[in-house]
Amino acid sequence: MANAQYTSMNEVILCQKLVQVSQTKSTSTTPSSTTDRREKRNNRFNKAKKPYQCTDKSKTRQAVSGKPKVKDPIIVLFNKPFDVLCQFTDEQGRQTLKDYIPIADVYAAGRLDRDSEGLLLLTNDGKLQSQITEPKKKTFKTYWAQVEGEPNEADIDKLRQGVELKDGMTLPAKVIIMTQPDVWPRTPPIRERKDISTTWLEIQICEGRNRQVRRMTANIGFPTLRLIRYKIGQWSLSDLKSGEYQRIEMSNKPA
Repeated sequence: MANAQYTSMNEVILCQKLVQVSQTKSTSTTPSSTTDRREKRNNRFNKAKKPYQCTDKSKTRQAVSGKPKVKDPIIVLFNKPFDVLCQFTDEQGRQTLKDYIPIADVYAAGRLDRDSEGLLLLTNDGKLQSQITEPKKKTFKTYWAQVEGEPNEADIDKLRQGVELKDGMTLPAKVIIMTQPDVWPRTPPIRERKDISTTWLEIQICEGRNRQVRRMTANIGFPTLRLIRYKIGQWSLSDLKSGEYQRIEMSNKPA
């Protein structure tokens, strides 16, 4: 009888322990505990998103482009002379844009080689600067090139079809033989050989590789002696003299 009571007591104690263990597990997996964990996880996720959230669409576009909107956008058309650098400072004391353009906070939209002349665009509008220089926009640029020799139509067709340069094939160019344009004299003048004549070509390209036009004409056997950029997209030199600039207020232009 005593043994039976002892066994019964042990069973009761064991059952109580099992109940306690079960209650402990149930408490650790209560809905409130699960909800807490979800809230913590969501909070961490939301904190990571906050820096990228923006309800102002204009601010979103600005954040993506990285270029703030300019209050008074301008564009400057400059007829760059020969031997002038397309920058505002130079440690070697060479001529720069600062010697010709007394306008603050404008930057060149693209470049023009030191030994080339003609149209250079400058602006204080970063968005416009990107549009002009963006290769995907395929903005055509018109050059007047004085080459050594007399290329014929067969030679010109090579440029129209594209030529192979060290950095790959060029896109087809628009090329015609033109009469000598009425342009300013270059200082210093080009070196012409008396027994070899020269020819003027109008070349339109929508690429912007380094010294591309010079390399293209050299590729077909007619090196460029003088190079003038006349037009970029809708803007042209018109009557601008060498060293002169024209300021255009873009905010006054119709949309």
